[in-house]
Amino acid sequence: MNKDLEIFGMSREDIREDYMNGLTARCCGLEMVVMGILSDCQELTALGQREAVRKQLNVAKFILSEMMDAKEAA
Repeated sequence: MNKDLEIFGMSREDIREDYMNGLTARCCGLEMVVMGILSDCQELTALGQREAVRKQLNVAKFILSEMMDAKEAA
């Protein structure tokens, strides 16, 4: 889990629960979740929050990876 905190700022289970099973994911799909994260990254970049941007980009990549894995399994 410590590695997850360094990479994502949270555990992989938290990403699944908070992002992938959240309201936006249920209503609009995981693609919209990723778009929201990327929008947050734009704002964080403007604020100079490089570390937060790095972690949020990793969260977005994790979600995309999970989406690709689910697609291959189908």
